[in-house]
Amino acid sequence: MISSQVLQTAMDELRAITRIDLCVMDLEGNAIAATFSDMNIQEDTVRNFADSMADSQVIQGYHFFKVFDDRTMEYILIAKGSSEDVYMIGKVAVSEIQNLIVAYKERFDKNNFIQNLLLDNLLLVDIYNRAKKLHIDVEARRIVFIIETKYEKDNLAMETIKSLFAMKTKDFITAVDEKNIILVKELKEGEDYPEIEETAKVMLDMLNTEAMSSVRIAYGTIVNEIKQVSKSYKEAKMALDVGKIFYTEKNIIAYSALGIGRLIYQLPIPLCKMFMQEIFGEHMPDTFDEETLVTINKFFDNNLNVSETSRQLYIHRNTLVYRLEKFQKSTGLDIRVFDDALTFKIALMVVNYMKYMEEQ
Repeated sequence: MISSQVLQTAMDELRAITRIDLCVMDLEGNAIAATFSDMNIQEDTVRNFADSMADSQVIQGYHFFKVFDDRTMEYILIAKGSSEDVYMIGKVAVSEIQNLIVAYKERFDKNNFIQNLLLDNLLLVDIYNRAKKLHIDVEARRIVFIIETKYEKDNLAMETIKSLFAMKTKDFITAVDEKNIILVKELKEGEDYPEIEETAKVMLDMLNTEAMSSVRIAYGTIVNEIKQVSKSYKEAKMALDVGKIFYTEKNIIAYSALGIGRLIYQLPIPLCKMFMQEIFGEHMPDTFDEETLVTINKFFDNNLNVSETSRQLYIHRNTLVYRLEKFQKSTGLDIRVFDDALTFKIALMVVNYMKYMEEQ
């Protein structure tokens, strides 16, 4: 259904050009959009015309017209006056409204199609048949972005995204839940992951400034066929989840850059618990004090360099060595050795994953 605001704008524009007053009514005689208010038309008159066989009729000095969606009557258009010019303008208005109905139906159908495509709710034959009917290219290169907003139904964020991409008729903006906006973007020739990353940065900057909204953006991999769009969506969804667990400092997360986090995310929880038990026994990593964890993380950030880590922590080298040796005694892991450092790094990621899954 066309919004009353769109109908009002269309009638106002026709009034400004033709100087003929127009009114759009529903089949019960309620005004939806009008350029004049001094109508003396009873609701029964409108209903009687709707029930009649005539497509247009002059009643009480007004031209009445029926507006159809395919073969179903949607509106009654009333043009003020009974002359031939008024009749002609009325027919033009009917044509414009019917074109708007077709355009809005197509937009709704495309949105519905994209949502079902993302959620894998369509058979393969239906994907190609519906895409053909909706004039959607089935072999274009596309990628899916997910924009997670801080608040549910963030309309301002949605409008900001639409202002960036809505004019590009080959891109689709939709949503399948309350907190995520989905952009299915068609890529130009030569457009690749560096340009995609820049697109994500532009969206992030716009949302932070225009919509004053704190968001996280994830995107999947490039796909070459319409049937693979759901694959890119699932990848973007995984990237969003993995980013929350392992890369909390990042606001933009690419599926292709998830690293070992992607592997850990797919591990069953019992296997994670078994791994932690083998490495630490009862002394799980989340029981370490804050000072120890800060020291270890800084040591990792500096590629196991003792001198640089002690300098950045503003402590003596011997103090750092003492802390690392104390850690070794409690866990059996000497994180100055690469293999033990890797084991502990993975263990910390597994702990974060387990905590996230428990919270979910």
